[in-house]
Amino acid sequence: MMIEHRGRRPVVPESAYVAPSAVLCGAVRLGERVRVLHGAVLSAEDGEVTVGSDVVIMENALVRGREKHPAIVGDAVLIGPHAHVNGAVIEDEVFVATGAGLFPGAVAGTGSELRINSVLHVNSRLEPGTVVPIGWIAAGNPARLFPPDEHEELWKVQQTLDFTGTVYGVPPGTGMRAIMAGQVAFYGAHADDRTITS
Repeated sequence: MMIEHRGRRPVVPESAYVAPSAVLCGAVRLGERVRVLHGAVLSAEDGEVTVGSDVVIMENALVRGREKHPAIVGDAVLIGPHAHVNGAVIEDEVFVATGAGLFPGAVAGTGSELRINSVLHVNSRLEPGTVVPIGWIAAGNPARLFPPDEHEELWKVQQTLDFTGTVYGVPPGTGMRAIMAGQVAFYGAHADDRTITS
């Protein structure tokens, strides 16, 4: 499904394949020979999604572009099923496994790997060739790797990364009612979307 959002339409070259149940919404630009499989969603909210050549985005993955953090995917990248790429940059030849998550301002360096259910945190940079093990978290610039049971050590790094400011545009400590009022208004822009029929 192709959707016009905020007056912008997806651009898909003839060599690309987009499954009938996938969604491309707004300012999404695919490179040559990209494959977007069933249930995947590429959504340019108020920032672009740009995908390089020879990329496969597997079933039910999400790639979201944001105003201050467009989603940029390099060449020869695999984004696995149920992966979540939100306002992040993925350089060339990166492997993003099933369920991995990349948050706004994150950069996955060339040839890096994010294995199953791993996380690259907001405003964190994964050095080229780095492997994030299954279920681990990478945080900081350059990113340090944390197993899931090292929450206290991770929090020391994580609290310096400005999650609420980067993701929601609000200061730390803002309550969920205020955050969600902003999110409801922001995503309300989809009420004006138009499905592209040809």
